[in-house]
Amino acid sequence: MRIILSRKGFDSSYGGKPSPIFSDGTLCSLPIPEGKRGQQATCYDDICFGNHSLGHLVEDLTNGKVKASRRVHLDPDLCPGSLPRRSYWRPLFGQTGAAEGHLRNRGISSGDLFLFFGWFREVEQVNNRYRYVKAAPDLHVLFGWLQIGARIDVETETDLPDWLTYHPHVYNRDRYSQHANTLYLAPSTLKLPSRSLNQPGAGTFPQFSAALQLTAPAAASRSLWELPRWFYPAGRPSALSYHTKPNRWQLGNRSTYLRSVCQGQEFVLDCQHYPEAINWVAALLT
Repeated sequence: MRIILSRKGFDSSYGGKPSPIFSDGTLCSLPIPEGKRGQQATCYDDICFGNHSLGHLVEDLTNGKVKASRRVHLDPDLCPGSLPRRSYWRPLFGQTGAAEGHLRNRGISSGDLFLFFGWFREVEQVNNRYRYVKAAPDLHVLFGWLQIGARIDVETETDLPDWLTYHPHVYNRDRYSQHANTLYLAPSTLKLPSRSLNQPGAGTFPQFSAALQLTAPAAASRSLWELPRWFYPAGRPSALSYHTKPNRWQLGNRSTYLRSVCQGQEFVLDCQHYPEAINWVAALLT
């Protein structure tokens, strides 16, 4: 089994602001805006988050730079209640280009697990408008997961199920042609080696917790992570991909510290070399 730490949601290039952590600890990963060539009709105002739409939220937090009417690249799509669904809908995630090439080179396949993380910051609501809490830190936080139940090569598949047509990697398939355009579909239930968790194959973490925070407490940059001590790669056959340089890692008394790379989407950890990762994932999901 492999675990993929997958960077998703608003960032400095797409959206330009952090995703929100609400006062009750609820996490909401904001999907990035769709490119100008995207032809799909779904916009931020169409997507439900609890009893609200994302439209109000993105307009407030971006000071109107991202409009509620802006088309949205909803990927990964993990929450059944985000949009009207057909009964046989499954959570899914699309990847393409160099990032998908990296996954293929690492042998990513059925049973492997994406852990999605993004840029988050605390928000508050004042006079019916959302704003970021002053002096609240910028954090990298895990917000969801998807285990691979099936993999679809969109470039070569000639008979895609009709329920997939809403997804950006399908309606934009011409744009992604010849770029290893791929969809990963979740199974109905999550299966870990020698574990029975009674969890769905994909979902989002309902609330922020210290266990989901990657950024080290009081770190000057959200890219400085504090991880379990067993993450330290010295003496292991491999390291978290894109992080093989020894000077990125520092071993502490109880933790390992990592200066994570600022670019890149998919970071792969081979559980054969890090068997402790299975217990770590199980603890996150229970």
